Order: sequence, then structure tokens, then C-alpha cells
Amino acid sequence: MLTILFDGVAYGMLLFVLACGLAITLGLMNFVNLAHGAFAMAGGYVTAILINRWGLPFLATLPFAFLVPAAIGLVLERTLYVRLYHRNHLDQVLFSIGLVFMAVAAVDWTMGSQQQFVTLPSWLKGRVDILGVQVGLYRSFIIVVCSVLVVALQLVLAKTRFGSRLRAAVDDPRVARGLGINVSAIFAVTFAFGSGLAGLGGALGAEILGLDPTFPLKFMIYFLIVVTVGGTTSLTGPFLASILLGVADVAGKYYVPSFGAFVIYSLMIVVLVLRPQGLFARAR
Repeated sequence: MLTILFDGVAYGMLLFVLACGLAITLGLMNFVNLAHGAFAMAGGYVTAILINRWGLPFLATLPFAFLVPAAIGLVLERTLYVRLYHRNHLDQVLFSIGLVFMAVAAVDWTMGSQQQFVTLPSWLKGRVDILGVQVGLYRSFIIVVCSVLVVALQLVLAKTRFGSRLRAAVDDPRVARGLGINVSAIFAVTFAFGSGLAGLGGALGAEILGLDPTFPLKFMIYFLIVVTVGGTTSLTGPFLASILLGVADVAGKYYVPSFGAFVIYSLMIVVLVLRPQGLFARAR
């Protein structure tokens, strides 16, 4: 049971890193970006290419897995997404889902449809026994990295000048501009950073979740569930929701294999029936 709990926490941490960029763009910027998974896929493919073709060690590929999707996100935000900030959510959904299918087709054409494999260093492979609990080394690494990211993100949004300017730009862009805040630059940086976090999550999750051109479609619903269950008013909600959903998903697939794949969806339905605004968000 403790091993399952540990694996569930690691899986939940990974879900949070993959979904927190969507929580930022949807919760703070009020933009529905269903193409979020495409940036995660980009980070995973960057890591796979650098390891398998260029021979770089795994840890050395992680900064590139963040920077390349962040750069792609910045370019797309400045050229395409910025035109949809003031459109309704249906237009944003249709536009971003179109980008997903374009990304899937482009990756399938350039890289092929086969599964990509990421070679981990030897010190991240296997498990160790700690007080009778089988602890996976790579999952321990994911928990440590994700914990650092969670604390850093919360501090940036709550304690820094950039975080206060971002909240001001979201609450009232017109007044924020009148106070000298460059709203366009704030949104561009935020969108790029969220895309980079998705890419980092894709790189970290390639070994656990698998990586192929259909990655954005397979895990799109997971990102949306995390944000929906946790609420969009802060990052604390999606983080706690990710842990809850990760443990429920792993435990469900272990204890009730025939129903395990539906546990996470059943949990989402129950939460939305009881608290439509999410577990950790205040009702409007």
C-alpha cells in the first residue's frame, strides 16, 4: 500500500508539472489552450532526440526541454494566440484543438508514429527498499524536482513584483496599462513560461507515460481534469488535485484493474456534482 501511495504521489507530481501551465493560462489569463499537450510533447521529443541522436546525458537535456517549447510558445503567442485573447472561449477551443491536430500530423510526418524511448542514467533506474517500502529511484527524482517547482512557482506568483503585475494585468488590463504595466509583455512571458513547464513535464514523463505523436490527445483530458477538480483561482488547488488524482489512478488500476481506468473520471464527476467550481476554489 505504501509503495502504491508513493507511486501515486510521483504520478500526481508529474501531472501537476504537465498541467500547471494550463492552470496558469486558463486560471490567470482566462485563455482556454487545449494545445497545451503539444508543448509537453515538444519537450519530450527534444529530450528523446538529444539523448538518442546526439548522445547527451538525460539531465543535460532538461534545460533544452524547457527552453525549446518556451520559445515555440512565445512565437505562437505573439503571432497567433494574442489575436484570440478577447474572443469567446469557443473560438479559443476550436483554434487550439486545430493546433493539436496540426502538431500531431507534423510530428508523425517528421519523426514517425513509433514510440520514442528515453534512456535514463543508471543511478535513476531500479528501486530501493526503505523500511519495507519499494521506492523507485526515478519517481523519487520526479518528486524532488516537482516539489522544487511547486515552491518556486508559488513564491513567484505570490511574493514577486512580476506576480503582482500579472494578477493586476488579468484583473483589469486597462487600469494596469494606465499604471505603466506592459500587459502584452507580461502575458507573453507567462505564456512562454507555461509552455516551457509543459515541455519539462513532457521530458520528465516520457519514460513513465510514453511518447508518440498522439501524446497531446491521450493526455489532454488529464490536464483538464486536474484544472477542473483543483479550480483555477490558484496553483494550490491544481497541485492538491494532481496528488489526489494520481494516487486514485494508481491505486484504482492496482486494486480494481477492471475498473481502474475509470476511477479518475468517476472522481471528477463526483467532485463536479458536489463542487462545480472545483475542490479548492471559492464559489462565485
